[in-house]
Amino acid sequence: MDNKAEVREFLMTRRARVSPDAAGIAAGSNRRVAGLRRSEVAMLAGVSVEYYAKLERGAISGASASVLDAVSRALQLDDTERAHLLDLARAADGIPTSGRPRRRTAKPGPPRPSLEWALAAITDGIAVVRNPRQEIVAVNDLGRAFYSPVIGDGGRTPNLARFQFLDPAAREFYPDWELFAQMCVGIMRAEAGRDPHNKGLQDLVGELSTHSETFRTLWAAHNVRTHGAGTKRFVHPVVGELTLAYEELALTAEPGNVMLIYTAEPGSASAERLRLLASWGASQPVDASAGGAEAGRIRQAP
Repeated sequence: MDNKAEVREFLMTRRARVSPDAAGIAAGSNRRVAGLRRSEVAMLAGVSVEYYAKLERGAISGASASVLDAVSRALQLDDTERAHLLDLARAADGIPTSGRPRRRTAKPGPPRPSLEWALAAITDGIAVVRNPRQEIVAVNDLGRAFYSPVIGDGGRTPNLARFQFLDPAAREFYPDWELFAQMCVGIMRAEAGRDPHNKGLQDLVGELSTHSETFRTLWAAHNVRTHGAGTKRFVHPVVGELTLAYEELALTAEPGNVMLIYTAEPGSASAERLRLLASWGASQPVDASAGGAEAGRIRQAP
C-alpha cells in the first residue's frame, strides 16, 4: 500500500470530521472546506502551516512522537486512530510496527497443539482464532458449530471479511449487517496500518474492492477501530437469534493473531440456545461441519 497516500487520506478525512465549534474555533463566514482548515489544525497542534501541510501530503517520515501527539489532539483522534497514525509514521520510517517482525505472508499452518488444547478446554463459549487477514485458523467445537455458515464445507480457508461482503448468507447471520461491515473494515484498516507489507491482506482488500461497492466505500472512509469487547447479535440457521458478549485476546506467541471468545449471559435464552447448538454440533459428521478431524483445526486450501 502507498504509505504517503494512506497518511494523506487519513489526515484529510480526520480533519474534515472536526467542526470548528468542536475545536473551539469561531467558524466565521465563507468557509469552503468541511471541518477544519489546515491552518487551524496547525494552530491547534502548535506547528507551522507549512509543516502540517507537509504531513498531510504524506511526508510523515521523521515526524517526532510529540508532533504526532499534538496533531492527534488537534484532530481529536481516539486511541485507535492515534495508534494508527503512529503505525503509519513507523512504516514511513521503515520500523516494524506493534512489535511485529516484517515477514513474508504465509498460508496459515495448523494450530499449535497447546493452542488446540486451550480451545478445546473452553466448552461453554465460542472460541475462534483469526489472523490479520481475517482468516479463521482455529476454533473449538462450539465455535465450529456456530461458524458453520462461514466455514462451509471446508474447501477453502474460511475468511470473515470475504463472508461479510461476498456471501449473501451474511445478511441473515448478521442482523446488524451494516454495523458489522463497518467494524470489519475498520479492523482491516488498522491491521493494514500495523502491517503494510502483508501481501495477503493487500490481495484481500483488492478482491473485496473489486466485488463489493460497500467495501470500497467503507475502505475509502479510512475509519479504524479495534475489536476489544462488547455485545453482538446473530441469527444462526439452526438455533435462531443469539445475543452474545465478546472479548478479544491477543496471542503473544503469534503476533497479529487474536482469539475471540463469545459467551451468553447465564440463564438467558441465548445461553440455552448455545447449549442446543453444542448438541447439534456434536451430532454432525466431523468432515461436514469442521473440515478436519482434529479439534480446533481448520482445513487449509491448497
